[in-house]
Amino acid sequence: MELNQTSPSPTSPVPETDGDDLCGIEVTDMAVDAVTLLVSLCGLMGNGAVLWLLGFRICRNPVTVYVLNLAVADFIFLLLMVTSALLYVMENISCSALVSRTYKRSFLLLSLFSYNMGSYLLTAISIERCVSILCPLWYRCHRPQRLSAVVCALFWALSIAFIAAVTSLCLSHEHEHCRVALISMYVLNFTIFAPPMVISNVILFVKVLCGSRRRQPKRLYIVIFLTVLFFLIFVVPLSIWNFLQQFNYTAVPSQVVFLLACINSSINPFIYFLVGSYRRRCSLVSLQVAFRRVFEETGVTTVSS
Repeated sequence: MELNQTSPSPTSPVPETDGDDLCGIEVTDMAVDAVTLLVSLCGLMGNGAVLWLLGFRICRNPVTVYVLNLAVADFIFLLLMVTSALLYVMENISCSALVSRTYKRSFLLLSLFSYNMGSYLLTAISIERCVSILCPLWYRCHRPQRLSAVVCALFWALSIAFIAAVTSLCLSHEHEHCRVALISMYVLNFTIFAPPMVISNVILFVKVLCGSRRRQPKRLYIVIFLTVLFFLIFVVPLSIWNFLQQFNYTAVPSQVVFLLACINSSINPFIYFLVGSYRRRCSLVSLQVAFRRVFEETGVTTVSS
């Protein structure tokens, strides 16, 4: 999905393109777009299974509320990526523009909305588990019952407010104001949400390593750690790439960056399944049983304590 040729950055001037320019796309770019489309379709099925199981088949607890909202954000992001990848593949095949540049900019901004929501929710999940370790008595006895739902609602409102402001500036051709708004959003994500996520997961990692040898590490801790690890590996480059684009730095191909983001949004359901189905004999169980082992573990632990 080459933004520099057919759908540039929301803050950069949109160059005029004709049919010859669209036909000048490289084969590798089309291959990456095809892989992105395939990964996004697999991710949609995986996150759809998460939505169905956590929404209707598995009892709710503080963590599953966050994971359910994370699956919604990933599902929206992948749905946008599927639509965008299809448009780019069809344009490259037909050598003609099928949609307007404003439409493509809107897709990019909506994908940023889903990305922001995912990063906020991962931060909340990490802090939730970290607090349950550092302050177990408060967490079991004094934690507000609907805290997860309230936090998720606030994060959705914050994400919508950010994207509404950025969209209104970027689509109104206010180049400088749009650039300032995007830079402010990235700085906020890097300084406010990223550090607590990293610190909390370092604590979780140390907890798992230093736990008693007689007890296996909790599956939920492993899931959270792996989810955030893949987020930092696959999605942080998207933020860095978008941030550097505001300073006209475009050395990294945009197709690769968005492919990494699609892999991150698609891999979470497979992490849940693999961690939940793993045993000493490496046997695989049904999807619902695997999810129960991961997400009902925290509820059982809290009640028994």
